[in-house]
Amino acid sequence: MGGDYDEMWRGLGLDLPAHERLLELLGGYYREVYLSQADRPRAMAYLDAVMADIHGGRVRELQAARAEGRKVVGTFCVFVPEELVLAAGAACVGLCAGAEVGFAEAERLLPRNTCPLVKSFFGFRLARLCPFMAACDLLVGETTCDGKKKAYELLADLAPTYVMEVPQAKRSADRALFREEVRRLAEALEALTGRRITAEGLARAVRLVNRRRRALQRLARLRGADPAPISGRDALLVNQVAFYDDPERFTGAVEALCDELEARVAAGRGVAPAGTPRLLVAGAPMAVPNWKVPHVVEGAGAVIVGEESCIGERHTRDLVDEAAADLDALLDALVDRYLRIDCACFTPNDDRLDHVVEMVRRTRADGVVHFALQFCQPYAIEAARVRDRLDREGIPMLRIETDYSMEDVDALATRIEAFVETLG
Repeated sequence: MGGDYDEMWRGLGLDLPAHERLLELLGGYYREVYLSQADRPRAMAYLDAVMADIHGGRVRELQAARAEGRKVVGTFCVFVPEELVLAAGAACVGLCAGAEVGFAEAERLLPRNTCPLVKSFFGFRLARLCPFMAACDLLVGETTCDGKKKAYELLADLAPTYVMEVPQAKRSADRALFREEVRRLAEALEALTGRRITAEGLARAVRLVNRRRRALQRLARLRGADPAPISGRDALLVNQVAFYDDPERFTGAVEALCDELEARVAAGRGVAPAGTPRLLVAGAPMAVPNWKVPHVVEGAGAVIVGEESCIGERHTRDLVDEAAADLDALLDALVDRYLRIDCACFTPNDDRLDHVVEMVRRTRADGVVHFALQFCQPYAIEAARVRDRLDREGIPMLRIETDYSMEDVDALATRIEAFVETLG
């Protein structure tokens, strides 16, 4: 891939030798985690192609859009309303944050005990290894944790950065604050693109993003079948690529995948035999290429049937009301939808506890693996409340806390295998 894109990557200021080594490592890891699986759905070939070209083809599309006068906006979090970015005429893309990359550079500015997700996006930027970030005209952050909030202050010295405030509770005053933040972001995007956000444009963007959410909701429902028609690793990959790919094209690919999975379900065909232990993974997001825990879980003889995560149902569960008649009503609909997100940054956050239980029942999971990144206090601390609730419901839970390194793979495998054995 390098030869085809070297000129573009050089123009974006990437460290080409280090970037080539990164792609080689990711390619080998992808083959181990994904291409080694037996009897994958044929439609996953689209996702394989996207991943094989992840730093190339999509970045070239974004560069072409910029050449035509469009702006590119990068985001880190599901709280940034993608609909506003699209309605302003810009392209929206998720940013690199799921690998132990550039940590040495990042730790010159950030404390070592910063969560790996924050260190990762900072490290990708400092090590000049993320073409998406380099292709962006604006990075939009949010205040979902203290680590991100303070890191964005430093990131602003390296790239154009805008931060929207996310409230930490859901009272009427908090809703008013978030409504004002959504309005402020809309104005910032209009200033960036020179294009006014209209009711017609925002309604069109709402329908587009909702259609992608509906396709991903359909995928989530199909995973309730036993035997499971798709592995948890593949389903996670679909949810990860949702943040990078062109939304129209991606939605078509997911709908084709779901058509194939429906045929598999009808034929009783699965990626593991019926009766295989089924697990829900709940907690912190798993950005590309953070596939460690799903790989270990499914290597332990279980199948993952749902992700209660920002790279999962927290991103796709709720739709924006499409019936809103004017711009103000559409902005209100955005606020209502985004404030239903049950991120651990909120207090109290009982909605999340209810949702974990609902997902367990719907996916017919036998237990929950609660995943937190090291030093991610919101999810690590909230795990205690999740465990209490699941104990009352009689649902087994394994709590794990890890990072992006591979040093603890054997220890994780031992704990997860023991947990899976208890489910039989």
